[in-house]
Amino acid sequence: MGYHDGDNMHGVPYDFRYAAPIPGQASQVYSRHFKEFMELVEAASRKHRKKAIILGHSLGGMVVLEFVRSTPLAWRNRYIEHLFLVAPTLAPGFMGPVKNLASGPNDILCVPDATDLSLRPMWRSFEASIANFPSPGVFGHEPIVITNQRNYSAYDLEDLLAAVGFGDGIEPFRRRMVARMSYFEAPMVPLTCINGVGNRTPRQLVYWDGNFDEPAQLVYGDRDGAVNLISMLAFNEEMRRQPGQRGQFKSIKVENASHRGILTDEWALKRVMQEILEANRDSS
Repeated sequence: MGYHDGDNMHGVPYDFRYAAPIPGQASQVYSRHFKEFMELVEAASRKHRKKAIILGHSLGGMVVLEFVRSTPLAWRNRYIEHLFLVAPTLAPGFMGPVKNLASGPNDILCVPDATDLSLRPMWRSFEASIANFPSPGVFGHEPIVITNQRNYSAYDLEDLLAAVGFGDGIEPFRRRMVARMSYFEAPMVPLTCINGVGNRTPRQLVYWDGNFDEPAQLVYGDRDGAVNLISMLAFNEEMRRQPGQRGQFKSIKVENASHRGILTDEWALKRVMQEILEANRDSS
């Protein structure tokens, strides 16, 4: 396909323990990371005499979106050809972070023989553990966590943090995460979002006896098995609503592609590559 690692294709590792800041928030980790990211884009653009195509998957989608937003608009116009967000975790949030915080991370930290519950204290020490909670403006008052004593909606997240035994997370959640839940500033570059649909995706967590040390019973909705459909639709609506982004935004749904499989299953990856190659041809 013409891509060669280290030549015209580069990886940009990031520290997933930290949540990428929205503009106006300080972050020593991401200030350094975004500076190096800019330098890489500039060097690659100069070398190949064309703008860069940037792609991020899952949490990486959130990182690259915030990177682009953090740059001056004139810089974006000069160096960015297209931004691809594949199964991204974005401002509207999703249920996975709630489950991970309450009962321990599942399929995130690869520690042999460790249980989700044994990893919970370490997970809660990461800033990212309180990022991407369901946004009240999107999830509304419908219960997202159900117990026999009380139901919790996206409006009750601070109470939920206390209930699961993580009161220490309330202040940083209020200080750094609440603002990002309603932050939908368009990146103002050509943007394509590619998401899987048609998979059972947790929509509600049931801890009937209120014991958050036990695995939750799951009530399912639709999407890619991780990020909820309502989140994708809310982000798409916001991008189409903003005049500067509306004419350079595309949303693609890949039936039966899972959150990870969209980049690992050959048939789904071909669909993603089709869009990238099309953007690359347009820039030639």
